Amino acid sequence: MSRISIEQVKHVAHLARLAITEEEAEMFAKQLDAIITFAEQLNELDTENVPPTSHVLNMKNVMREDVPTAGLPLEEVLKNAPDQQDGQFRVPAILE
Repeated sequence: MSRISIEQVKHVAHLARLAITEEEAEMFAKQLDAIITFAEQLNELDTENVPPTSHVLNMKNVMREDVPTAGLPLEEVLKNAPDQQDGQFRVPAILE
């Protein structure tokens, strides 16, 4: 017995603004049923003594210290600018 109906597949496709045919709806219903079956197998595992994790590897962010440093000189920053004015990049106007 399928855990997801063709009508449910069509409803989700409609919500996602996807146009699917009747054959595609049947195919997706079978594929989603297989995914649900696989996910249900995970419920059979004994996870009583397994601590919750967000990642399978023991990882942490390695970030450098946030130390302020001197930036580039203004002349260096603007030397390749195609158009500049008063120490700033000039770009085409996009608003009237």
